[in-house]
Amino acid sequence: MPVRFGPQLIGQTEKSLSALLLRILDGRLTEPQWVALRLAQALDGDLADDAALAAAVADRARFADASGLVDTLVAAGLVAAGRPTPRGRELVAAVQDEIAATTAPVWKGLDEADVAAAGRVLDEVLRRTRVVLAGG
Repeated sequence: MPVRFGPQLIGQTEKSLSALLLRILDGRLTEPQWVALRLAQALDGDLADDAALAAAVADRARFADASGLVDTLVAAGLVAAGRPTPRGRELVAAVQDEIAATTAPVWKGLDEADVAAAGRVLDEVLRRTRVVLAGG
């Protein structure tokens, strides 16, 4: 029986996709490290330093030890000055290629209009959740 749209369905979907991600990361990074590295890449050029990256990770991913995550990425040579290093960029590209190959069957054949609608709804759920988290 399908799960109705809401927190349970979103949570189950996130957990299932996370399980695939962990299989792909296979000890190279933890999931929080991957999220922090991806955020460094997404914000590349917008951050002044590692402390700014840690603040962005804490704000967007809600990881309690964002500074420790960034420190680990710096020590591994994947991030410097809040930006991914060439080695970090190579790792992101390799993992993203693996993600695309592994999840291709998940996305294959989905109706484009349904995907667009789901994206709009999830973006709005995310926006509203951030407002609630901010106390507004």
